Amino acid sequence: WTMNPDGTGQMTFYGNFHPGIVMIDAKPVPDSEKVVAIFSPGHGIREHDGQITLVNPKKGPDDLGSAQTIAKGYHYRDPWAFSEDCFITASGPRILLVNGKGREHVLYHLPKELTDAGVQCHEPRPLIARARERIIAPLSKPGQPTGKLVLADAHLGRNMTGVQKGQIKKLLILETLPMPIHYTGGMQPITIYGSFTLERIVGTVPVEPDGSAYFEVPALRSYFFVALDENNESVKRMQSFMTVQPGETLSCVGCHESRTKTPANPNRSSLLALNREPSRIEPVPNVPEVFDFPRDIQPILDRHCIQCHNDRDRKAGIVLNGYRSPMITPSYFWLYARRQIADGHNEPKSSLPPRSIGAVASPLMHKVKSGHNGVQLSPQEIDTLRYWIEAGGTYPGTYAALTGGMIGDYDENSQTNQDYSWPTTQAGAEVINRRCAACHTDSVRRLPRALCDDTQGYRHWVFNLDDPQRSLLLQIPLSKDAGGLGLCVGQKDPQGQPMPVFASVDDPDFKILLAMITAGKQHIEQETRFDMPRYKPPRYWIREMKRYGVLAADTPLDAVLDVRAIESRYWQSLWYKPETQ
Repeated sequence: WTMNPDGTGQMTFYGNFHPGIVMIDAKPVPDSEKVVAIFSPGHGIREHDGQITLVNPKKGPDDLGSAQTIAKGYHYRDPWAFSEDCFITASGPRILLVNGKGREHVLYHLPKELTDAGVQCHEPRPLIARARERIIAPLSKPGQPTGKLVLADAHLGRNMTGVQKGQIKKLLILETLPMPIHYTGGMQPITIYGSFTLERIVGTVPVEPDGSAYFEVPALRSYFFVALDENNESVKRMQSFMTVQPGETLSCVGCHESRTKTPANPNRSSLLALNREPSRIEPVPNVPEVFDFPRDIQPILDRHCIQCHNDRDRKAGIVLNGYRSPMITPSYFWLYARRQIADGHNEPKSSLPPRSIGAVASPLMHKVKSGHNGVQLSPQEIDTLRYWIEAGGTYPGTYAALTGGMIGDYDENSQTNQDYSWPTTQAGAEVINRRCAACHTDSVRRLPRALCDDTQGYRHWVFNLDDPQRSLLLQIPLSKDAGGLGLCVGQKDPQGQPMPVFASVDDPDFKILLAMITAGKQHIEQETRFDMPRYKPPRYWIREMKRYGVLAADTPLDAVLDVRAIESRYWQSLWYKPETQ
């Protein structure tokens, strides 16, 4: 990405369509349009280690052939170019000179006492005279709280087949919300392999009949857009974000337009949107800005869905109850497990075809709009589901939820708060091995041996930590005569008829499993969870809020707090406010 020294003119430079690589630490090559950078695999290796790569921007940001690997090892960092054939770079304890063919010469090696202490080399720079780079005059206006955006034609762009002129009526504006601290590593429990961040519904602005739009947005915040039709259905979705500086006017041709083509002259003197003042963002009525699944979505499922998709009937094998499991609710798990939400699912693809992502492509919305099994939702309920999906289909409405009161959550991409060492879990695992494992043998049917055991996602619905005895781990093998479902059978009776695994709730092994799940209930009641009264957020979150000045410095690390209100203050504390004269 590139931008001017004052932050204006932010624009993709190379590689946004090529996932699986972090392209970082770019530097200009003298007397050339090329840049040298590090291409680091995946989400990037520590210390920005990767391959030295030379990038030529002449063919646009998407041409794979424009990236030339200079040195193929993944141990280089912080390259600096003398020319297209000579680079200085760091590599662990060494500073290297590398030519255009990748041949190395060691310029410096740290002494042994420093390498033994774990010291490494970074950011080598030559101390030489050079011509000053071209001075770019500041374009931002720090005294203004907003910037302006101009869209020439929302119907133009790559992969827009089937989108007709005039179909796009408005733009939905969403904001990617900053995370006060990121220690979980992945996306759970914000989503299940979807968005890593919470997203705010900011509002909408109109699109003129010629496809143009002209509107004002607050400066220095991260926005992305969804093109909507006359029914508020998503047509095309932006899958990165943009920012304007104070007083900046930024423009784009269309939706993911090609960077190597000039748009056709529309034979008009000006865009329709530019014949008026810039639009102000209109809030979306009757929907939350930041969605919270237990608060906003579960009540809709309770009213319309759990009559069939409950933990007793399980029509279509789906449980849409909202009881707490070790981390999320079964309803949230099953909506994702059955791919009812078209959220992109963290797949490394972008510029998807029209109407292939978002609410319009979500099977859940198709069921809702078709009156699935006679279900009729109110317009407000439909809007709530629609905009929840457009906002990423997230589970909690606050980052303070991460790790709070959850069993088997994540810290640095590794599970924490595991219960394998709990005596009740160890006893329960022995029962499952002895009474269940003979049938539940393969990887698909294998039952969890702990509340944190994430085998095939079973833990998200077989454990009911609100009402442990109602847990499906207990009810499915319990006989119908004892009030269970009687779906699992064990040995046969003298007449050769299969018998339920548990004939009654007095079976000692039934009680052991019940004690295992009850221990989980007691754990989350003691620790509390974000959707419970008197929630105590994680100490890391409190620590950071104190550092940001949102919480008082003497706030106890085990305090009961209104986390949504506090996090809202945190986000607002980052909003740009011009200095008064």
